[in-house]
Amino acid sequence: MDLLFFDLDGTLLDSESEISNFTQEILVKLKLNNIAYSAATGRTMLTGTDILKGHGFHLPQVYSNGVTIWDPRNNSLSLEHLLGSSEISIIIEAAGLQGITPFVHAVSESEYSIYHAKPRHDIEKELISARYQNTEAKIMSLDQLTDMSQVTNVSMIGIAAAVEEVQRELNKNRNLVSYSGPAMEGSPYKWMDIHHCKASKGAAVKKIKDTLGATNLICFGDSDNDLSMFKISDESYAPANAKSKLKEVANDVIGPNDKDGVAHFLKKRFAL
Repeated sequence: MDLLFFDLDGTLLDSESEISNFTQEILVKLKLNNIAYSAATGRTMLTGTDILKGHGFHLPQVYSNGVTIWDPRNNSLSLEHLLGSSEISIIIEAAGLQGITPFVHAVSESEYSIYHAKPRHDIEKELISARYQNTEAKIMSLDQLTDMSQVTNVSMIGIAAAVEEVQRELNKNRNLVSYSGPAMEGSPYKWMDIHHCKASKGAAVKKIKDTLGATNLICFGDSDNDLSMFKISDESYAPANAKSKLKEVANDVIGPNDKDGVAHFLKKRFAL
């Protein structure tokens, strides 16, 4: 049994962070041919599930770089390697020293919550109004966070130099792993996401593979957080826009994400 796992941003999604019409057509054909597929993303459930809705993603999905596995078949949630209170405090303190407001993400079976202190910069206010307030997430004050909160990750956005300094500080902590990138092409801002070091896409994907009894795992990804998937896959493919280290370890390099590289590969590979 083949099992395909797609990273989203920079891989399956186009430059507008959407599933293109052509990619949608190929996903339909995968389903008609009983080829199993799912997604493993650094996105949280908050933004990831909406993108996948209506595109035949019915198998367990990986969010927050492996911290969260959600099974849409029975709406069950599996959480592993959550952040503890001491780790959260370290992140908040490091961000505060650089004048950045961190956003603490917590999830339960019934709701998604985002905790944050008062935003200090316009870019943080824009993130709240443009992304978070238009979702089903409960936006709460940071002082409402408790030890019982199931924190999957902490995210932040800010001037690149400040975010990079926070990342350098957090890299000193062996329990934490962080990923960052430009907020937009040509933007002076960077985003960063932090979670527990024991969580990874690879570990979560392997768990799903074993549960489903798949014999051939095929993974697609473009960035650092996809390396763990590539390591446990039977086949791995990197789009042309991927980071060089992904291209080096992949079985092959395929077309870029903004030209439906994954979909064109699948069409040829499975004669769709």
